[in-house]
Amino acid sequence: MSLDIFWFLPTSGDTRYLGKSDFGRQATNAYLRRIAVTADELGYDGLLIPTGASCLDPWVTAASLAPVTRRIKLLVALRTSLGNPTASARQAVTLDEALGKGRLLLNIVPGGDATELAADGAFYSHDERYEAGDEFLTIWRQLLEGEKVDFEGKHLTVRGAQNFFPPVSAPYPPLYFGGSSPAAHDLAAKHVDSYLTWGEPPAAVAEKIADVRRRAGQYGRQIRFGVRLHVIVRETSQEAWADADKLISHLTDEEVAAAQRNYASMDSVGQKRMAALHGGSREKLVIGPNLWAGVGLVRGGAGTALVGSAAEVASRLQEYRDLGVDTFVLSGYPHLEEAIRFAELVFPLLPGKVPVTLRDQALTGGAFDVRATTPGTSENH
Repeated sequence: MSLDIFWFLPTSGDTRYLGKSDFGRQATNAYLRRIAVTADELGYDGLLIPTGASCLDPWVTAASLAPVTRRIKLLVALRTSLGNPTASARQAVTLDEALGKGRLLLNIVPGGDATELAADGAFYSHDERYEAGDEFLTIWRQLLEGEKVDFEGKHLTVRGAQNFFPPVSAPYPPLYFGGSSPAAHDLAAKHVDSYLTWGEPPAAVAEKIADVRRRAGQYGRQIRFGVRLHVIVRETSQEAWADADKLISHLTDEEVAAAQRNYASMDSVGQKRMAALHGGSREKLVIGPNLWAGVGLVRGGAGTALVGSAAEVASRLQEYRDLGVDTFVLSGYPHLEEAIRFAELVFPLLPGKVPVTLRDQALTGGAFDVRATTPGTSENH
């Protein structure tokens, strides 16, 4: 079984160091296109385009990548707590056609921060977000399947809703989703094609997979599984751990404390699980073999990274794969350089991935490059 390896598009900005430094990068469309084109050329299977108040709009960003990418799939955030399922259905089929069959994937995001949702005019309790998400996806899926929809729910009502433009990807672009609460697991089991979890230790991931798989079975469904992780991979383990320490070397204790207070105020179960891995302490960041929680000191959402040599990181990915995971959504700081580094070092060790580097050749980069030749061959002069 080959693995799907996705990369991440940093639509809220990029950096070499977490926290304040002189190396921050703006999330310009030109920079994001560079990352997308690089990931496409390297052979990544997909690209996650996130959402949030601090992110550029994922749909406009995805549309801007349609003419500059060739084969890579775009996993675009679909906010079920914001907007209308009928309008969202038209958006989806429009982008699906522009990208071509199989390239559009949708990441369902009900939202993990009530304060952020309130700023956008959406006022839901934790479980209400998933109730609304259930109603949204019930309507949305019927529309994409060509039905005329009359629906009256607790949160959403439509009468005579219809989508006049069938999707290229039948019956609709595949749905991805991540969430850690019982309500989230039930939404995943009922509606989505792939369940994504943030990078917790394998035993915790196994428990989540088992629960979602059991719930999906109750609906007569089977779904796939994936893990969202950062990666810090280097030629040696020592280099990797040194760079992990370097990544958070500019953070002050005050910045960490402020970030953790903010995350503690959220009602997201997944965010609470991330925070519990380290408790805001720099002394508790190694939470498993090659698994490091340092990113989560100040970054919301996915806060763990695989750290180590290429062989070590590939082994850890294999452990998740053994649990039934077939998709990894990865990222690294800065995202442009780390996309290249991960592909060069780890792709040769992963099933189904084509190495992106030349091997056993002497390269100087000069006009009169000297290359090792195999026996029996000669060069023209």
